[in-house]
Amino acid sequence: MKKLLKNKIKLLVIGLINAVNLVVAQSTPPASLSVGAAKVDIIPALNELKKPYYGINDNIYSRAVVVNNGNSTVALVSVDIGGINDEMADRILTKITATSGIPARNILITATHTHSVPFGISGDVFESKIASAVKLAKDKLQSARVGYGEGVSYINVNRNIIDPDTRRWWEGPNYDGPSDKTVAVVTFETLAGKPIAIYYNYAMHGVIAGMFDQVSGDVPGATSRYLENNFDDEAVVLWSTGACGDQNPIYYQQTYDLREIRVKEYAKRGIDISNKMPPGGEGLDRKDPKVIKLMEQQKQMLLSMGQLLGEEVLHVVRNTKRKTSNPVIQADQRMITCPGRKRLDEGRAGYAGTYADADSIPLRLGLIRLGDIALTAVNGEVFNPISTRLKKESPFANTLMTTLTNGYARSGYIPHDAAFGTYTFEVVSSRLKPGFAETAIVNGLLDMMYASLQVKP
Repeated sequence: MKKLLKNKIKLLVIGLINAVNLVVAQSTPPASLSVGAAKVDIIPALNELKKPYYGINDNIYSRAVVVNNGNSTVALVSVDIGGINDEMADRILTKITATSGIPARNILITATHTHSVPFGISGDVFESKIASAVKLAKDKLQSARVGYGEGVSYINVNRNIIDPDTRRWWEGPNYDGPSDKTVAVVTFETLAGKPIAIYYNYAMHGVIAGMFDQVSGDVPGATSRYLENNFDDEAVVLWSTGACGDQNPIYYQQTYDLREIRVKEYAKRGIDISNKMPPGGEGLDRKDPKVIKLMEQQKQMLLSMGQLLGEEVLHVVRNTKRKTSNPVIQADQRMITCPGRKRLDEGRAGYAGTYADADSIPLRLGLIRLGDIALTAVNGEVFNPISTRLKKESPFANTLMTTLTNGYARSGYIPHDAAFGTYTFEVVSSRLKPGFAETAIVNGLLDMMYASLQVKP
């Protein structure tokens, strides 16, 4: 009798354990996430370069990470290029959809905004190379998990100051100006913890190599290469351009010195460029020992900043503990319009411009949601405080803004409302009327994020 009772108790305990295991299994969904990443060299041939470009400082790439959860597939693309205009972006999106089957609304293509790749570079071959990274990434899909973390880096600075001599707005490091130092990092790794891809977001212009007149990925390229080398090139590392419309590298003195040399060179020819700087390094004598020295310092600065930012990304990756292998994936894209204006005079900064009414400016917004991570996008050069406001008002604690994404708006710079009270070069050149874009962008992206919360996975 006692033996029978013991057997019944044993069977009851086994039944309870099995029931508990079933509940746990049902409350913890199985891994469904798969991720693949790839990069493609898009460096142009030397005979394809047009003046003033005459050489290659470092290679440039198209990098892609593709994410699938069994229901939806999205792609994040980072291209070492100054900008991709709306028409070019649409052509690349069409190519990606044709080769990978990923809908255009599920793709974010971000220009790293390096100022050392010829603006206007395009063509079917070049665009097909950019698109091919996505197909290669999709072919490498494997079971994975995703995590999010944030760090800080102090290599950026607000770039608008009051000149101490003229008492007018000019370009220079404004240590007291608004400047978000956040480094946002999305990590993709195998279930065994091996990195597949890293997608990091930072707000800073890639302008260190801007006067080389040689192709370069600038600091974004240097950072990604440093990180990929750290992982023995087994992980693909994508720069995502934050709201850098008013943000420069904090160490930029060589560029200011070279500009002064150019101003004096042009003045000898009776040309005043002090308030209207020609692009690149036009006017520089590249045999001048002082010019050579300053450019060598810039090349070192490029690598130094890449290492500093890369080390902070690694710090974040090492400390990102919470990761998920079954996130909700949703994507959305929308168009908004803002009132436009046309400038009637010229000048870089320091003086109020004169304007006439112009056609409204369309802006393209995007969203990719990976669980509790919201990757928002704008196709323009957004001022830092707009991104800061969005993150404060976002329903997602893990929110980042990537700019110059899926196009290059006709707006020029996109200042926040308060900035329109200044006469910085970005504000006076903006084709947007003051008082509209900040709220339109923030509310447009918030609408998309809240809508994503209402959709059942």
